[in-house]
Amino acid sequence: MREISKTYNPKEFEERLYKYWMDNNYFRAEVDSSKKPFTIVMPPPNVTGNLHMGHALNNTIQDILIRTKRMQGYSALWLPGTDHASISTEAKVVEKIKSDGKSKDELGREKFLEEAWKWTDKYGGNIKNQLKKLGVSCDWSRERFTLDDMLSHAVEEVFIRLYEKGLIYRGDRIINWCPNCRTAISDAEVEHEESDGHIWHFRYPLEDGNGYIEVATTRPETIPGDLAVAVNPKDERYADLVGKYVLLPIMNNRRIPIVADEYVEMEFGTGAVKITPSHDPNDFEVGERHNLGQFKVFTDDGHLNENAGKYNGMDRYAARKQIIEDFKALNLFAGEEHHHNAVGHCERCKTIIEPMISKQWFVKMEPLAKPALQAYYDGKLNFVPERFAKVYVNWLENIKDWCISRQLWWGHRLPVFYCVETGEVVVSRTDPTGSPGYENKTFKQDEDTLDTWFSSALWPFSTLGWPEQTEDLKYFYPTDVLVTGYDIIFFWVIRMVFSALEDMGEVPFKDVFFTGLVRDSQGRKMSKSLGNGIDPLEIIDNYGADALRFTLISGNTPGNDMRFYNERVEANRNFANKLWNATRFVLMNLDDEKSEYKLNIDSLKNEDKWILSKLQNLIADVTIKLDKYDMGLAAQEIYDFIWSDYCDWYIEMVKPRLYGEDNKYKESAKAVLLYVLKDILKLLHPFMPYITEEIWQHLPGTETALIVSKWPKEVSDYEFKEEGKAIEYIKEAIRGIRNARAEMNIENSKKSSTIIVTTSDEIKNIVEENKNQLLNLGYSTDVVIISDKSKVSGDNISIVLDGAEIFLPLKDLVDYKKEFERLSKDREQTISEIERATKKLSNESFIAKAPEKVVAEEREKKEKYEKMLKTIEERLESVRENL
Repeated sequence: MREISKTYNPKEFEERLYKYWMDNNYFRAEVDSSKKPFTIVMPPPNVTGNLHMGHALNNTIQDILIRTKRMQGYSALWLPGTDHASISTEAKVVEKIKSDGKSKDELGREKFLEEAWKWTDKYGGNIKNQLKKLGVSCDWSRERFTLDDMLSHAVEEVFIRLYEKGLIYRGDRIINWCPNCRTAISDAEVEHEESDGHIWHFRYPLEDGNGYIEVATTRPETIPGDLAVAVNPKDERYADLVGKYVLLPIMNNRRIPIVADEYVEMEFGTGAVKITPSHDPNDFEVGERHNLGQFKVFTDDGHLNENAGKYNGMDRYAARKQIIEDFKALNLFAGEEHHHNAVGHCERCKTIIEPMISKQWFVKMEPLAKPALQAYYDGKLNFVPERFAKVYVNWLENIKDWCISRQLWWGHRLPVFYCVETGEVVVSRTDPTGSPGYENKTFKQDEDTLDTWFSSALWPFSTLGWPEQTEDLKYFYPTDVLVTGYDIIFFWVIRMVFSALEDMGEVPFKDVFFTGLVRDSQGRKMSKSLGNGIDPLEIIDNYGADALRFTLISGNTPGNDMRFYNERVEANRNFANKLWNATRFVLMNLDDEKSEYKLNIDSLKNEDKWILSKLQNLIADVTIKLDKYDMGLAAQEIYDFIWSDYCDWYIEMVKPRLYGEDNKYKESAKAVLLYVLKDILKLLHPFMPYITEEIWQHLPGTETALIVSKWPKEVSDYEFKEEGKAIEYIKEAIRGIRNARAEMNIENSKKSSTIIVTTSDEIKNIVEENKNQLLNLGYSTDVVIISDKSKVSGDNISIVLDGAEIFLPLKDLVDYKKEFERLSKDREQTISEIERATKKLSNESFIAKAPEKVVAEEREKKEKYEKMLKTIEERLESVRENL
């Protein structure tokens, strides 16, 4: 047993302990048939990212779960890893080579990928090292990266299998195009932001010269791509016009037909809509039904192309202005109005998305979505909290085919090859050039890469070795719980579920635990633009990892956002400090040469039985709450027990025994102090791993590391209901005495007799048995128990309890002369405050000009001081009688 430092300083041991755990392979999980497996896969952060509060919360929760299960005897695997993050990483590398005076195209694919790997090698270790500072106990020996050979093989295998089943196809479809990233992105990667824009009205002249049709649009820049005007077939206003033509005046009067389609809402606007099949998903469908064909008018970087006539080469927003001006010049502009709508932005770069026809690769979603829905309905998937199941169901019921090709170089390249001579498409694991069946044919591989989420969707099983049937895969799959933010249900959770059902035949995890967002103290989302981001590493440096972890988890409920206050971190550091000091007190009172303290029930006093009973309840409650993912409530219970029950009450209750002569009860106090301390360290360890391990290493009889010690279990022999109830009653009495004394500003040095009036034999016995606690903690000189209240004489403080009343003689506690002087001063000050408030409230100008809230507060103050004056005068009268 080593002497523990006088002061709690996490910098002295956090790094040392993490190394100790790593050196001893405590984080490693083994395939062990004698144990049950428990598996979590870490949601892979971006490889070149940095730790933010969301990561800190998410990984703290996972670490709590994995440390608990490890201690409960499971072979607990927490598999870490990082994601290659196609778009964001490529954007950073492009930026870097641009600063070197080069471009992506000048470098070429191979050189560009070399730069990307250099970037990844340079910044890729940051987040791993930052996670280690947080104390995460994941199995680093199994760390994965989405571009690892093993995972890349899995990605290729899934693509080929889905293609062979007809679930992957290449086609011309409207996709979300980012003109800045110059790539297609999926619906899930589009952020819709509310904005105030305009809707513009234009007149298209009828070909026969008999008037015009008025249409409205929020995107005038797409007018050069119009291929029709559509009306509802039931709309009598346009019945005679269907089949006729209008002219596009800004496009050399190009003729476009008027078609009837039920997609058009008669009540909306004029009931006539322009149809641009190549630049709108709904228009695309109308175009398909009416064989309108395609007419693309945008380039990949958001400019208009040669199809747009005189607008060729113009930026899309410059073209918008020019088109409006041109319609005005022709007297065919019908006006504009303000319009509030949600505009799609690229999730990565925030550029406004351009819906555009493009030849891309897609996954057919309907056949994959049905089993994912059924798995939820069959109870195979549990959401915590359950309300997020609605998002899951809604997304799957309305799912569209998933565009999986990206016009990027960093990522998994499509295993698709095109014959240079014939244009034939071959999906293959290897380049088919010159292979059997393709003699004298040359193939070129598709330049595109797969959506990052395609590889992330395989994470729960690809990381365990699939498609090979590895021992890890057989033992650790399916995983038990996924901990993730509610904002990526559709990005990731849904895709993992349908991928696992397709490739593994079962769900990838049983439970999905959703975390909320960590917001600033004002409830705002943390962002660079607001400058309100809080660096977890800075918090760890100032307060220690344990204080940060406990702050993130205490008061946190599944799926709900939380506010982050530095004051709470400070309070939790104080909590750690209190535990540290309590440990020092325990160690100072133990015998250096003794390594074992055995509990002897015959030597236990009531306070020992009370704390042991409370401990059994705590073990049961915390275990149940952790199983239900109520980690915030579990943390609060542990906090309350340590701070209040153990430190503030039990230690204070046993001090007289530790300093006394009775060796039997002195030793039993030591044994209980140590026994309870060990169990609370075990319960607290998943939440605050560093301080608990450090303390554990200093305690006698701790041969194994705390991280691999056994989780505490309830001991029925240590449940003492009657003794527990008795101590709770005595605590209530002591609290009452302390509160009454505090209200009267009585100094702790002044003690009095404690008279307890009760007719209950049970209460008399409780008081008699525990009289020493009232003498020790209730500032009592002696304790008198009587049945008749009339025998209580003189001026007393009265405290009412259930079944009893306590009287404290004031003659023992109060210097009446000084008390009279003090109360007289209080009376003067209170009268002064009443006069001030009365004067203010009589001022008509104040009442008229001050906000209602301020006036109401002033009235409340006046009422409060009037009540205080009444109490002071009553007390003055009582004191006057005793002078």
